[in-house]
Amino acid sequence: MPQDKPFAHGPSEEFPGFPGITAGLTAAETSRLTGRGLWAADGTVDPDVVRLAQTLTSALLNGDGDDGSEPLLPAELAAHIEEVRGLALPAYHRIEATDGIRLSAFSLRQRGPGPHPLVVVPAGWTPFGWPLFLWSYLALARRGYHVLAYTPRGLGIPGLPSTSEGFVDVAGPHDWADGSAVIDFATDHLAPSVIGFLGESYGSGISQLVAAHDDRVAVVVALSTWGNLATSLYDHDTRHLAAVKALLALTGGPPETKFDASNQEVLADFLADRNLDRIVEWGRLRAPESYLHLTNDNETPTFFSNTWHEGLFAVNQLLETFEGLEVPKRLNLWIGDHAAPEGPGLIGTEPGRANLPMAEAYAWLDHHLKGERNGVEDWDQVCGQVMFTYVTEPVPDPGTGEPTGENRIVEEALREHRADWSRVTTGVEVLGLTGDGAAGTDGRLLPAGETTAPSEVTGWRRAFLAGVDTEATVMDGLMKTGQAERAGNPKTYDTRKIDRRHALAWITAPLTARQGEGTAARRIRGIPRLRLTVRSTAASAGLVAHLFDVAEDDSARIVTHEPLNVYGLTPDEDRTVTWRLQAAAYDIAPGHRLMLVVDSKDPLYGDASVTWTQTVVSSAEDAPAFLELPLG
Repeated sequence: MPQDKPFAHGPSEEFPGFPGITAGLTAAETSRLTGRGLWAADGTVDPDVVRLAQTLTSALLNGDGDDGSEPLLPAELAAHIEEVRGLALPAYHRIEATDGIRLSAFSLRQRGPGPHPLVVVPAGWTPFGWPLFLWSYLALARRGYHVLAYTPRGLGIPGLPSTSEGFVDVAGPHDWADGSAVIDFATDHLAPSVIGFLGESYGSGISQLVAAHDDRVAVVVALSTWGNLATSLYDHDTRHLAAVKALLALTGGPPETKFDASNQEVLADFLADRNLDRIVEWGRLRAPESYLHLTNDNETPTFFSNTWHEGLFAVNQLLETFEGLEVPKRLNLWIGDHAAPEGPGLIGTEPGRANLPMAEAYAWLDHHLKGERNGVEDWDQVCGQVMFTYVTEPVPDPGTGEPTGENRIVEEALREHRADWSRVTTGVEVLGLTGDGAAGTDGRLLPAGETTAPSEVTGWRRAFLAGVDTEATVMDGLMKTGQAERAGNPKTYDTRKIDRRHALAWITAPLTARQGEGTAARRIRGIPRLRLTVRSTAASAGLVAHLFDVAEDDSARIVTHEPLNVYGLTPDEDRTVTWRLQAAAYDIAPGHRLMLVVDSKDPLYGDASVTWTQTVVSSAEDAPAFLELPLG
């Protein structure tokens, strides 16, 4: 491979290669990977994606068949690699941080006369580090950027060349300082004209935090990101337990080898449900929202991309951060879960195949780093994809031609542009909850003005047995359900299977389109609110609210949800609680009904329920129970 000169912050080193790459990828294999995204069925990184990324890296750094060995890549991909090698010089580095920790890094330096703009890419929270998004570095190099990607400290599998030294700091002050050390390295090595940061997931949070603390960062792209790590992991007195367990499994080793003593203690407290005030403080330190004043002072243009059904960093917390930004900004919201929209574009395998989420991210960089007048200057601040408005067709079995049960998208879902978030919701509809529902039947959701007497929506009590989960689950698994949504296969629920002994349900009459509001019966746009009065035979109660779109055959799709834990109850005490569900953009078709289901458990969350105790939900006369729908 071409050798690069050594310099002050860390030398360019011979790339040691990835173990296990002994056979090349075929065209058929790379074709199967196209569009699959990052995740395997169990929510971990797809091993085939890892193999692709590592093979691309080896071919880029060492050449593909230059020494007479068998090529690693099919001809089309090999040609793409050679094109980029002609444009930019690849190199592998170890960048020394201020405390002596060495970070694994990779650069593409433009060969043409400069100066050139630079995009820095901190890797995501995976054990495979910077190679995983190698395809996106190729795309950036082809657009004329220097690229410098690195693995944040502590992440990686021992022995892999992409692993960085030290302990994982979970986007703490060490990571901010590391970002500045990487900028120092880039300034010495690449002499860029201007510097931007692009990050996915963990790298996106680090990108925001580095930009807040280092005014040399001129623009940020933050994909599948968080604004407030505290409320991402713990909100409404509820721990987002599955998210933390999934993250712990993706560091590349057991916690005692990946985190220092202080962070081990915080994570152990979280898992054990103790010292949660300390965890909130820990999360706020790592929240870009805590440093909005710095970002605003730096005037750093910021691009966010997230999903409505985000399982790791729920959408509402990011909306609050977005609203606090007083800089050029953009928020894209997509169908799916964490990294599902942009994942195929980060690891994509076919030259010329567009991924819209990444195309718009690159356009943001081109406008703010290269000064291109490419339409970004006229963008609205917010663009939301309306859930499940795509058109699909059945996927036939290639052998028999029979339907496989899967769908594929033939027409993309509707996207709506709004000048800012405040214009997403243009009105509200308040639905009252009735107390009928004896013998396992459901209560009603009644629009204001349709009640025949106040006693229909106040003064009632309904009970269920807590501590047992029901069919009303938020998703089958982190990333898994959202990736299927993104591909045209949203999860379908049979509402008749929701066990009414362990849940309460309320449902509207079939909805009809209203004059002047288009063809949808209801256009839900924004953040729903729910108010209930609760008591329990235990000292605490867990509530998980789910809002479903129910078709004529009682099958349903989830619109949104949100958990709430209530503590400090006594058996004869009523507590009125109001909480916000996660934001949504969803059209209810005429003839469909809206169903609200409240149960006490969900696999995503740590709950306060005590098994086989009784939870009583009521509607007080001075605080009637309601579901407030945002419409737009």
